[in-house]
Amino acid sequence: MTSVGRDESVRPTRRDEVAAAGSELIGGPIGRRALLGTHWLTPVRIIALVAIGMFALGMVQKLPCYNGGWFFGATSQYTHACYSDIPHLYAGRGFADGLIPYFDRLPGDMEYLEYPVLTGVFMEVASWMTPHGGGIQHREQIYWLVNAGMLMICAAVVAVCVTRTHRRRPWDGLLVALAPAAALTATINWDLLAVALTAAGMLMWSRSRPLAAGVLIGLATAAKLYPVLLLGPLLVLCWRAGAWRAYGRAVAGAVASWLVVNLPVMITHDGAGFHIREGWAKFYTFSQERPIDFGSLWLLISQRTGNPLENANTYATLLMILGCGAIGLLSLYAPRRPRFAQLAFLVVALFILTNKVYSPQYVLWLTPLAVLARPRWRDFLIWQACEVMYFLGIWTYLAYTGNGDKHQGLPLEGYQLAIVLHLLGTLYLCAVVVRDILLPERDVVRRDGDDDPSGGVLDRSPDVFVLGRRAYHRPRHAVQFEGAPQVRWGAVRE
Repeated sequence: MTSVGRDESVRPTRRDEVAAAGSELIGGPIGRRALLGTHWLTPVRIIALVAIGMFALGMVQKLPCYNGGWFFGATSQYTHACYSDIPHLYAGRGFADGLIPYFDRLPGDMEYLEYPVLTGVFMEVASWMTPHGGGIQHREQIYWLVNAGMLMICAAVVAVCVTRTHRRRPWDGLLVALAPAAALTATINWDLLAVALTAAGMLMWSRSRPLAAGVLIGLATAAKLYPVLLLGPLLVLCWRAGAWRAYGRAVAGAVASWLVVNLPVMITHDGAGFHIREGWAKFYTFSQERPIDFGSLWLLISQRTGNPLENANTYATLLMILGCGAIGLLSLYAPRRPRFAQLAFLVVALFILTNKVYSPQYVLWLTPLAVLARPRWRDFLIWQACEVMYFLGIWTYLAYTGNGDKHQGLPLEGYQLAIVLHLLGTLYLCAVVVRDILLPERDVVRRDGDDDPSGGVLDRSPDVFVLGRRAYHRPRHAVQFEGAPQVRWGAVRE
């Protein structure tokens, strides 16, 4: 194991063989005598610029659709792999007609906007900035551009927050900025809003500001459901460390911010009293009632067996409960308290793997968590490659099924292989994170002497409750410093 000073930044090109090889494109690994932080191009600024540049490349990839694929041809947007929900929902969810989300009923079967409130606000604000003159195609193009500009800001926020979460590992943020699957999926939907708020919440937690972290997690949950899952890992970790006050403040902040956003839309009043607004509840009823969909384990099973799996909700819920229980036991039995980012990644990955749908843009949920949990270039790029292959697979499959008898694209068996590939890619990353938890000496973050740099109040805190044999020994959150005795996870080496 290596050892670095507490204040020295970890340089991936000197510790990661893949990063070192990739750096040859820009002159090779950083020199031993290089002076960092003395130029205005700090790591944070460099990574933010790279993130914006990659986002812009993702926008360029959508040009075939912007110029006609969204509007002409049954499968053009699929053959060019440039599909986006954004222009289609501008008219399809009433924004083109000035309808107010959650309050005004939509024509057709959907009736109300099926997104959480904060995402609906984001969509509405973008519609306000979209000129209402000209044809509908031109307005949909502008609406996509406005949303892309707002989402670009979210992408930069995600990269900056990840860069600053682990103080001594700023260059890990470059993984987020360069993630190819994230660039390809950034403007499919509005997921980046919730991802940015979640990343900011984790940054606040790492700075020992649990109330601010809770507020941001609550806001993220008001934009997408998955961020509330982060309160589960925090519960187990604070239980093990006895940090109940910090956890209580985080939960209080999350509940308060979620209610502030949702209550004005959620509650309505008439002569009979107060009621839950039907438009507000649409997201939850739609999530419950929607059938199994693209990319999921359940779709794969259904297609292979011919069983429609009408009880998929029950199966998914049971698997999620069992998986969360296993993660909780892993956290309490682990020889060293897991890092917050590790458990956050595992629980969100579990939610995605057991969900009825695994959309291509869900890779955005996991990207910052994966970088913080396992900042190893090889493993990250293996997973990203699987997600890029699935991104191409789903669109070519839709092209195959949508162009009549021509059947130009990927047939069903090929699409099922793409599903297996991206499920296995996510499972692979989960496996190496679990291995790092069980064998902390394999954790690249802890290998350099850190404990839990994203843990905030948990960082270097002693355990007060553990299960198994560790319960009979005071855990040593010992770190290897220059001149200090070498510690092997609880046993001092003579």
